[in-house]
Amino acid sequence: MDSRSTLILSLLLTASTTTFFFPVYAGTFDREFDITWGGGRGKVLNNGQLLTLSLDRASGSGFQSKKEFLFGKIDMQIKLVPGNSAGTVTTYYLKSKGDTWDEIDFEFLGNLTGHPYVMHTNVYTQGKGDREQQFNLWFDPTADFHTYSVLWNHHHIVFLVDGIPIRQFKNLERRRIPYPKMQPMRLYSSLWNADQWATRGGLVKTDWSKAPFTASYRNFRADACVSHAGKSSCPAGSPRWLSHRFGPTAENKMRVVQRKFMVYNYCMDSKRFPQGFPKECGIHERRRLV
Repeated sequence: MDSRSTLILSLLLTASTTTFFFPVYAGTFDREFDITWGGGRGKVLNNGQLLTLSLDRASGSGFQSKKEFLFGKIDMQIKLVPGNSAGTVTTYYLKSKGDTWDEIDFEFLGNLTGHPYVMHTNVYTQGKGDREQQFNLWFDPTADFHTYSVLWNHHHIVFLVDGIPIRQFKNLERRRIPYPKMQPMRLYSSLWNADQWATRGGLVKTDWSKAPFTASYRNFRADACVSHAGKSSCPAGSPRWLSHRFGPTAENKMRVVQRKFMVYNYCMDSKRFPQGFPKECGIHERRRLV
């Protein structure tokens, strides 16, 4: 990363740390999550402080939260698969049940050694997604843990990396655009093989001689409303995330990151939408990437 990019992100990180400081509550992985598949490839270690997922030729692995959330600020520190991770996908997302589900996605698409990971984001409402934005990360996400966060309230959904907002999906129900607000979601993560599409559209396949591939997780925090038996229980007091909105300055800072590091925006893909862009693109998403 060049010196100009380093300066920009240093300034953004300072501002974001001030803007997005919230009281959060942590739990150990053995208390907060169930490993749901993988035949022993998912492991909880260090007295519940660390969780690892592994992938080999036979299977990947995954876990899910015991609790369901309806609005909140969710943080997880993740260290992604190192080395030649081409063909692998590490997912981290919130999702509700049913055929008309809501979903808030991070996906990390592996790559050849020395090439950047692609961070894929998406938002589903009532079972419909197709709202992809992708970014090249400005650091090596395999060298250390980094914090990936979702802020979700009645006003907007914000994706954050190390406290830096990179994407916003606004509540535009007044314009008849569905918004996730009724369905509680669990937190999920998985590591699996997707070499039919993940790296350069499937041109680069998984090198199984490098298996097992491993991703690591720590410092899960959720300051959130927990849903149980149709009722939602929120943190005492008035959490700052609950009423959070972007002002013009914060939104402009997010756009700086997008101009520098966004590599795909569905709102700019005219070939994909020859009949016209999705409605929200004309309201708040569509920006020329320069």
